[in-house]
Amino acid sequence: MSPSTLSPIAFPDVALPESACRLRAEVRAFLDDEHARGTVLGRPDSWLAGWDPGFSRRLAERGWVGMALPTEYGGAGRGFLERYVVIEELLAAGAPVSAHWVSDRQAGPSVLRYGTEEQRRFFLPRIAAGQCFFSIGMSEKSSGSDLASVATHAERAADGWRLTGTKMWTGGAHVNDYAIVLARTDDAEDKHAGLSQFIVDLRAPGVRVEPIRLMSGEHRFNAFHLEGVYVPDGMLLGQRGDGWKQVTGELAFERSGPERYLSTFPLLLSLLRELEQRSATAEQLTRLGILTARLHGIRRLSLGVAAALDAGASPDVQAALVKDLGTRLEGTLIDTVRSVLPTPADPHATPGSHPELLAFALLHSPGYTLRGGTNEILRGIITRGLEQH
Repeated sequence: MSPSTLSPIAFPDVALPESACRLRAEVRAFLDDEHARGTVLGRPDSWLAGWDPGFSRRLAERGWVGMALPTEYGGAGRGFLERYVVIEELLAAGAPVSAHWVSDRQAGPSVLRYGTEEQRRFFLPRIAAGQCFFSIGMSEKSSGSDLASVATHAERAADGWRLTGTKMWTGGAHVNDYAIVLARTDDAEDKHAGLSQFIVDLRAPGVRVEPIRLMSGEHRFNAFHLEGVYVPDGMLLGQRGDGWKQVTGELAFERSGPERYLSTFPLLLSLLRELEQRSATAEQLTRLGILTARLHGIRRLSLGVAAALDAGASPDVQAALVKDLGTRLEGTLIDTVRSVLPTPADPHATPGSHPELLAFALLHSPGYTLRGGTNEILRGIITRGLEQH
């Protein structure tokens, strides 16, 4: 079955190209060097918590940021499956990739697909060089899972727009360069209509960023206030009124990647290192085997979505299924690690030790099934997809 004719829950059979094996070896050698210099710490949730623009630029120098972007725009033109291999290795190692994460994962592909030629020429080479970092301006205080009810609005101004509203949970808005903001440009009876996307300069007058701290005290997210922010016509992304269609297409990139099941993988590696120091029981090995089998199954589904994206399809339903299964596995992994080897979680333990990594994963775990759309919303998407076919 070709990816372009996928049914809502069908996934294409995927064989990674031969070049992927060579690429994987290159990435592992690079990560060994970075580990030796102290930049790769093996932490869970590194795609959210590991902001290191220097590391991002070193990846970019090797062509590993913007890999799926065309070469004419500064990308590597290597496709989503080869990009998948790089991302998989980076996440498994707990590498600090959050600086370029949104730019590489969804802002770049969105600008490529919907942007003007001027936008492509300006943003894409900078993204691929690790010099331009994006945030997501979707969720609002009363419009998290019900994204179509956003209250942020854009009013026409001279040669542009004035945006007013507040976006919540805007990761990296305090350190990034731009945000792609979903706003209402027209009143419509159907709340999914009349929405548009804008590229907003995070340092523009009228932008105010207020930190939202995690339980751990970390500053990763923000309330992102737009107080009459002027956005020129040239920063409208796509067509006026097509915002909903564009956002749902963008979510296929956000929901289906390895980050949806590998956020806690470094904790599993830590457990395996701990068990190497003692004799694991048959029961412990059985539970680890079941966990590993689930992980491999979800990886297979995720690779199917990457293949579909490579073929130009929009596998929104498949992506929702990957995220639902993957983020539940992340929580299960933490519970399994704690039961297989009961160890007190300790955020003040030696950095990189098993108790410290366990504490880090636990403190981040409430967000796994929330970010990128709650699992309840995802199951609604999957059900509607089945009903329509």
